[in-house]
Amino acid sequence: MAEFTLPPKSRVKPGKTHDAAGPDAKKKRAFQIYRYDPETGDNPRMDTYRIDLSKCGPMVLDALLHIKNSVDSSLTFRRSCREGICGSCAMNIDGTNTLACTKPIDEVKGDVRITPLPHMPVLKDLVPDLSHIYAQYAAIEPWMKTESPPPTRERLQAPEDSDALNGTDGKGPAACILCFCCSTACPSYWWNSDRFLGPAILMQAYRWLIDTRDEATGERLDQLEDPFRLYRCHTIMNCTKTCPKGLNPAKSIAEVKKMMVERK
Repeated sequence: MAEFTLPPKSRVKPGKTHDAAGPDAKKKRAFQIYRYDPETGDNPRMDTYRIDLSKCGPMVLDALLHIKNSVDSSLTFRRSCREGICGSCAMNIDGTNTLACTKPIDEVKGDVRITPLPHMPVLKDLVPDLSHIYAQYAAIEPWMKTESPPPTRERLQAPEDSDALNGTDGKGPAACILCFCCSTACPSYWWNSDRFLGPAILMQAYRWLIDTRDEATGERLDQLEDPFRLYRCHTIMNCTKTCPKGLNPAKSIAEVKKMMVERK
């Protein structure tokens, strides 16, 4: 894993100001954006970009794309779907972890302050290094495990069992898009990410634990039976508060803990 991490705010110095709005701009807005390039050896800085919002869409991602395309091509961030589905553009906006593509600019008062997801190694600018958390995701073996002979068609599931996965409101654990807004908002994960799986991965683990088509429930619970992997969760609820999809990782973790008790 990269050795450079998001430093304390005291080390993030004011940077350049780019005034691209023009004198005739009708709707000016300033964006303070975290900039860091490890290849230069310079400390991180906050660059300010003043743009005309009439030249871009209503979401924060639209502004970032406008800045990159028309003002500063060196600005680096991840994005893909623009529909709140892929989770690529997760970042901290106005102090909250969320998706840039679904965050309206008008919801932010004053300058729009944008930094990477907190307490993650930073590769460049707004791009965190997700290699460790993806390795944790792989560790829970997020695929269907069965011992019974495969059916001649797909494995069927009752509607109520499907509802448990997806939620009747579409906000069940299977709706997680792995943006990691929740894990990077969790103090327990900040300090114990080497061993604590964090809310995003634990919700994914719960998704497979309650899948009636999966036949490895005992094995999956055994993998989570550890003082750190599961029980570093102290129900702070930051994860549920920040989830941009409106999911409830804290409830999923509580259900896993309940399953641990019930099998004993």
